[in-house]
Amino acid sequence: MIFYFSATGNSRYVAERIAAQTGSDAISIIECRDGETFPFESPDKTIGIVTPTYAWGLPVVVREFLEGFKLSRQPDYLWFLATYGTTPGQTGGFAEEILGSEGMQISAKFSVRMPDTWTPIFDLSDAEKVRRCNAAADAQTDAAIEKIKAHARGNFMQRETPVLLTRAFHAPAYEWMRKTSHFSVENSCVGCGLCARNCPVGAIEIRGRRPVWTSDRCAMCLSCLHHCPKFAIQYGKNTKCHGQYTHPEA
Repeated sequence: MIFYFSATGNSRYVAERIAAQTGSDAISIIECRDGETFPFESPDKTIGIVTPTYAWGLPVVVREFLEGFKLSRQPDYLWFLATYGTTPGQTGGFAEEILGSEGMQISAKFSVRMPDTWTPIFDLSDAEKVRRCNAAADAQTDAAIEKIKAHARGNFMQRETPVLLTRAFHAPAYEWMRKTSHFSVENSCVGCGLCARNCPVGAIEIRGRRPVWTSDRCAMCLSCLHHCPKFAIQYGKNTKCHGQYTHPEA
C-alpha cells in the first residue's frame, strides 16, 4: 500500500507511478480518512507514504494521519517520499519522529523535486519551465522506484534543511500561511462549489453562490485556487500573475 496526500496532483502522480511499477495500491489519505477506511490490521510487507512539503515540513493533513497510523506490526519495508519545490525541509525527520513514537521505523526516505505550487511566491506561468521540471521529476521518481524495488535502506533525500533551522521556521511560518484571511474571491466566481468539495479540511462553504472560509486556518494546500475553473480565488497579491497548476497527468 502507498498512502498519499495531494492537492494539485504532484504527489498523487508520484504515488501512482510507484504503485504501477511495484504492484502496490495508491490510496488517498483524504479518502481513507473520510471513508473511515483503515486497512491497517494486516498491513502489506511494504508500505509507502508520499506527501508534499509545506513550509519545510508536513502538511497538517499528513501529520494528523501519521499520528493516528496504527499498524499491527512493523512492515518489512516502510518508505517515505516527499515532493518539494525548493527543499523537502525535514519532512522525513518529522515523519520519523511521529512514527517512531508508535514503534515504527522508516526504512528509506526519498525526495522528488517538482513545480512549487506555493504561487504567492513562485511563478508557474512559464509552461515550458514547468514541463522541464516535471520531466526531471520523472527521472528522480524512476531512481526512487529502483531503490524501492531493491528495498534499499537509508536517507536518499536531497536538499534537506538543517534540523534546528527547520524547527525554528516551520511551525510559525506554516501557521501564518494557513490563515484563511489571505484568500479573496474575484467577481468572476460562478459559485460552482468545486473549491468547497476539494478542501481537504472542510474550511470552505458556498453561501449565496460564493465561497466563504468558515475556519481561520486551512491546510494551506491552495487546491481551491489551483482548481478554480475561473481562477477567481486568489491568495495575497501575487497569485493572479503566477498562474494556476495541476499536474498534467494526475
